Amino acid sequence: MIKIKKRTKSSRMHGKNMGTHGGGARKKRKGHGHRGGVGMAGSGKRADHKKTLITKLYGNDYFGKQGITSRATARDTRKRINVGQIQLDFKAGKINLSKHKILGGGEVKDKFEITAFQASKSAIQKIEKAGGKIILPVVKEKVIKKSETKKEDKKVVEKDSKKKSESKDKK
Repeated sequence: MIKIKKRTKSSRMHGKNMGTHGGGARKKRKGHGHRGGVGMAGSGKRADHKKTLITKLYGNDYFGKQGITSRATARDTRKRINVGQIQLDFKAGKINLSKHKILGGGEVKDKFEITAFQASKSAIQKIEKAGGKIILPVVKEKVIKKSETKKEDKKVVEKDSKKKSESKDKK
């Protein structure tokens, strides 16, 4: 027996005289509104039939607007680790956590020498109290030099204003 390949419904719906996309007569669909698209798009027209399924699958985050984050907003990408977690995960000694910020949650008993990107005050206190130390990168301070020309200009302006006021007094 020869197997007959049946064309899919969507491929049969293309072409002329298919203005209803498989919905039968046009009058059968009139007045039924926009039903929300395909699949999970929308939640049904009349009775929100799919709403319970959607909330079960996705929670309440599926519906509504979630806000916007502009491209200029910098996200905080620092990795963080508590001193208590360091105590659990590492043995005493030198540890390189140069991409992490060390936070002060938890207890420290061992002596650690930690190289870190940043550290909170409480974390530094706890590590030093246990006999260890935290090595942080040196932060260069920005030195803003005030131009000397502005100072000279101000002095010249002050002298000119004094001369003008003296000349007015003489008149």
